[in-house]
Amino acid sequence: MSGLWAATAAIFLKDLRAELRSRELVSAMGLFSALCVLTFSFALELDRITRDAVAGGVLWVTVTFAVILGLNRSLGGEREQGNLDAMLLAPAPRAAIYLGKTLSNFAFSTAVGLMLLPVMTLLYNLPLAHFAVIAAVILGALALSAVGTLLAAMTVQTRARDALLPIIMLPTALPVLLCAVKATNGMFAGAPVSFWSGWLALLGVTAFAYIGLCALLFPFVMEE
Repeated sequence: MSGLWAATAAIFLKDLRAELRSRELVSAMGLFSALCVLTFSFALELDRITRDAVAGGVLWVTVTFAVILGLNRSLGGEREQGNLDAMLLAPAPRAAIYLGKTLSNFAFSTAVGLMLLPVMTLLYNLPLAHFAVIAAVILGALALSAVGTLLAAMTVQTRARDALLPIIMLPTALPVLLCAVKATNGMFAGAPVSFWSGWLALLGVTAFAYIGLCALLFPFVMEE
């Protein structure tokens, strides 16, 4: 078990150091997210009531596609540079590769999601700095990174991975989006705490269920 966590930490720290040097992944995800939020804001400018009602959906559509963009670049870069083959040949559990990549994707996705909140607060005039929204972003990014890392590992071998990953990930991520949007919109609408806290708890259960299931499936996905 100690070998599993040591390998997981090594992969996570490798990705973190590489991103701190290049700043390519978070920059691309952040720029894409900002453009999406601005586009939605301009498109809904004429209807203030509708804009406020769909703010939670805008947040989660943006976060989801930013995560997909990050996954494609993260796993695709590992494959192109030969790092993925090297990790598969290393004497470490395959699950450690999955957990390490999930942690790094989660860190980058959470950073982008949290950076979106002040931008959307200014554009939509909604309390996006609320604890429930921050918790939903963290748990949602964890769930999306968990299932997305497994699916990205499946599609990274194909030439059409940029188009294939969204096609297979979006249906799989529907439970995550449902819980996240319900929790976020419930808080915006002033619903009772028991309403949106239930969806938030379900989002957390979904995230950890995805992690456990995907960690078990990853060695079979990467079987050579």
